[in-house]
Amino acid sequence: MAAKVFKMTAEGKAELEKELDYLKTEGRIDIAEKLKVARSYGDLSENSEYDEAKSEQAKIEARINELEYQLEHSVIVDSSNKDTVQMGSNVTVYNSKTEKEATYTIVGFAQSNPSEGLISDESPVGAALIGAKINETVEVEAPVGTFTLTIKSIN
Repeated sequence: MAAKVFKMTAEGKAELEKELDYLKTEGRIDIAEKLKVARSYGDLSENSEYDEAKSEQAKIEARINELEYQLEHSVIVDSSNKDTVQMGSNVTVYNSKTEKEATYTIVGFAQSNPSEGLISDESPVGAALIGAKINETVEVEAPVGTFTLTIKSIN
């Protein structure tokens, strides 16, 4: 099976590299200290602090593995074309259903955070917007139903 390719902007890749560096250094040092303190409490079989620290260590190591995999299989997407919506574009759209404007930044799956306006190019909205131009209307088929967005600006 072919490895999944993670499309991202150069800025997005830099953010993931920064997070990875932090987890490999400070994150591991912090958890090692927590484990040391928890071991000092004695019997490990009934030591909830030790169990919690081991659980946190597993989460950190899992995130490190995930970031390494994403970075190893990442592809930087050129976002210099401002005529069409693409990865890295800041797009202001008008939603005809809600009669409101919203601004999104189109990013790769690994960088997405909808609550901050960072939407994946693989999401229903992101996929519908990719390739669209200013004043163009796109139809979005989402789990909440179908709606249209009109592109007001691309930065």
